[in-house]
Amino acid sequence: MPPVRAQIPFLPTVQTSTNGSSESDTRDVSRWVYLDGRGLFQVAAPRANISERLQQIERNLAEISQGYFQDPNAKLDIQVNDSGPSPIISINGLYLMTVTSQDANLRQAPPSGAANLIVQTLEDELEQARQERRPQYLIRQGVIAGTTGIGMIVLSWGVYSWQRRSKRHLLQPIPPTTPEVQPITTQLTKQEHQHFREVKRRLSQLAQVTIWGGGTLFMLGLFPYTRPLQVVIISAAQIPLKLGVVVLGTYVAVRLSYALIDRFTTAFINSSALLTPETSERLQLRVSTIAGVTKSIITIVWLGVGILLSLTTLGIDVVPLLAGASLVGVAVSLASQNLIKDAINGFLIIMEDQYALGDVINVGDVGGLVENLNLRMTQLRDAEGRLITIPNSEIKIVANLSSRWSRADLTIPVGYQTDIDLALKLIETVSLEMDQDPKWQNPILETPQVLGVDHFGDRGLNIRVWIKTQPLKQWEVAREYRRRLKIAFDKAGISIPLPQQSIWVNDFQLQKSMPSSGDGNGNS
Repeated sequence: MPPVRAQIPFLPTVQTSTNGSSESDTRDVSRWVYLDGRGLFQVAAPRANISERLQQIERNLAEISQGYFQDPNAKLDIQVNDSGPSPIISINGLYLMTVTSQDANLRQAPPSGAANLIVQTLEDELEQARQERRPQYLIRQGVIAGTTGIGMIVLSWGVYSWQRRSKRHLLQPIPPTTPEVQPITTQLTKQEHQHFREVKRRLSQLAQVTIWGGGTLFMLGLFPYTRPLQVVIISAAQIPLKLGVVVLGTYVAVRLSYALIDRFTTAFINSSALLTPETSERLQLRVSTIAGVTKSIITIVWLGVGILLSLTTLGIDVVPLLAGASLVGVAVSLASQNLIKDAINGFLIIMEDQYALGDVINVGDVGGLVENLNLRMTQLRDAEGRLITIPNSEIKIVANLSSRWSRADLTIPVGYQTDIDLALKLIETVSLEMDQDPKWQNPILETPQVLGVDHFGDRGLNIRVWIKTQPLKQWEVAREYRRRLKIAFDKAGISIPLPQQSIWVNDFQLQKSMPSSGDGNGNS
């Protein structure tokens, strides 16, 4: 009895044509002859006739083998008739095939030698196929199939349990933010966990598909009756399976690259040598911006690799495509000069740190919070919630309102009748009290400066105050300072002047336009 084993058949090679439809039908090609899903030997014929010849040989072999398998006492008698121009192989007196010159060339042997090689293969394979149909063999293979099924269940449960443990581990709450742990690092850590969780989820799905798909194919190959189905499934799923692996591999590579970039960025920001009170906020914005652009570049690179691998899987020669793509790239670059300008200007913006994600900038007549920045464009969100997209090549002059530090520039109006020294003292006192408040010591970088009377306005005297703040904190500080100053003014009896207008009216015109309201004698 032959050893107990599953048959992994010869994987059919997908025939791809390098010459397209111009390939001649007279070209000799080879195909495998199968029995019970196992490749026995190869035959050759012109491309136009290979399918018909292959079907005829397999049909003859199936009819001969069925009679041989059903009769346990039947002897196997394979004969080669060399009397004709080509050797003829018959089994138990039934015609199987004629060995052609193409078959001989395929084996690099004379026709008679090629026929003997085929006969030797048939004797071994038919005897093994007969043994595989015996009850003892089928029972033994059934035991192997059952053991394989149990192993598949155990492995599948193990992968599922690993996935659940990994998910619980990654979903653990991140420690609360402290002065040493910056908010941007907390966000990056969350993103890193999300990417790792997605990678593990996809890998666990791939493991489940491999376990159940591979185990099922293995069990189909254990029995001669189901082995042809194994070959059909492998033949049909060969290309989709390869493409699926390439797509999943590309997706996992992108996600894993994102996670590694986030981890490197977090480590970079948390470096004690780089985080100083003056540069921490700016460094966070700049590093997060570069990380976002790096992710975009990595995505494009992996997509390009995935496309090339997919084309290679389909049997397409990518070398001519790459050569043609270089020529197309030159043509596109000449026709898309604006895109090149966008990319160059975007690169300079990022490298020179003109602005970054999270900055508030003004570009021409528009301004807002930088919500997206890449090599091609900048997107701003203004105060009304509108998303403004600006090509980087159009950005000539930019005003950054949050680079490294900001300033609340306040103009405080007081009436002309107000004691100016008292007002100046009160404004300075309020600013100093706010600067000493623990809640506002971090947003306010320096002691506020009361510059004095800035100019005489139509409403009264304008006193100017400067408060240096952390980036993007100037508006918050200014609102709180105005609130405190209004309370202090009310307690001191200092009023904020309102716009006033004086109207001069001509008395003669007024009297003429007013109706008479007296009696007939002119008395009022």
